[in-house]
Amino acid sequence: MHLGLPFLGEALNFSFQALRANKIRTALTALGLLIGNASVILVVTISITSRDLILDKIRGVGSNLIYAQYDSGAVDATKYDADFIKLADVDAVRRSLGSRIIAASPVVASNDRLTIGGKERDVHIIGSDEDYAAVRNLQLLAGRFIDPSDVTLRQKVALLDDKLAGRLFGSPQASVGQILKLHQLQFTVVGVFKERTSTFGLSELGEGGAAMIPISVYRMFDRFERVDPLYIQARFAGDVPAVTQVVAQVIASRHRPGARYMVQNLGALLDAAGAIANVLTVVLILVSALALVISGIGIMNIMLVTVTERTREIGLRMSLGASQQDVLLQFLLEAVLLSVGGGVLGIVAGLTLPVAANLLQDQVQIPISTLSIAVAFLVSFAVGIVFGILPAQRAARLNPTEALRYE
Repeated sequence: MHLGLPFLGEALNFSFQALRANKIRTALTALGLLIGNASVILVVTISITSRDLILDKIRGVGSNLIYAQYDSGAVDATKYDADFIKLADVDAVRRSLGSRIIAASPVVASNDRLTIGGKERDVHIIGSDEDYAAVRNLQLLAGRFIDPSDVTLRQKVALLDDKLAGRLFGSPQASVGQILKLHQLQFTVVGVFKERTSTFGLSELGEGGAAMIPISVYRMFDRFERVDPLYIQARFAGDVPAVTQVVAQVIASRHRPGARYMVQNLGALLDAAGAIANVLTVVLILVSALALVISGIGIMNIMLVTVTERTREIGLRMSLGASQQDVLLQFLLEAVLLSVGGGVLGIVAGLTLPVAANLLQDQVQIPISTLSIAVAFLVSFAVGIVFGILPAQRAARLNPTEALRYE
């Protein structure tokens, strides 16, 4: 019986028969590869999904967004009120950048007490202008946004975010036209908005709800003129770093040399989020790879036991003319079949969850990485070869005479 490469089909047939002879052992050994490959697929899928979700959230806020604010550090800010960004600084930024920006919007914020649901609660009060909706990428739900005449004529109008509108008046549509008292002044609600991409309470809008009024009206009950922050929306993504630098230079040139200002853009945040996601993906894949290595060790252990159990069979085949290469190929094929079989089942198991999730919901589409599938399959094949070579070599090096005497 000669099991050379021309008779690879016959060798595969022998390997299948050998694996079927010990079904439980084969299933348990392949289970390790199944779990390992399923882990790799799921880890890559989850990491890609979370990375894309985070980056989309940041882009939704505005990938061209630049924000500037005074950095008081540990210094008593009240002593250096002149260092804060002023409305005149905003106009200077607009003049310096011209058509390179879509809009620049000053923002001031404070808190007030409103009775909501029979209880007094803190609510964010924001003062800004007609450009705020553009730079913050807001979505209008009812009514209208603040317009230039509201700012120029100091109209006592207010916009509510969707959370505050729901708590006060039940719905966005019901809120328009309502009267609201802020800082002892009465304001007419002219619109309701929401963030296109939630900032989870980390912006000036806050988590508990916010009302926006013209910045010219806000200045009536604000002791100091402070813009914190200043938002700028660059016209082109590629111009964001240069625009950021110009904003920093314009603001710094209009204040004392010792004043510090933080001028940043979301491009750096996008890069940082992408880098963190990539590092996290690599770490998770390495952890999953440990499962594959452990599975490979299990395959090697089982194949060594199999060689010992089939010593007489090996001696018989060699005595009938099988070469060392034939025996090596025989046992190496068994290890590869065991590894690849478990790996394919693991790939199927790993794909089941994201496919099912995509069918059951459409809010977040989970991508399926073809690269992770290919890598998982190749790793399974490599595990079979790497961890199957030692048992196969041990089988091939057996002395036929001694093997036939083995009890």
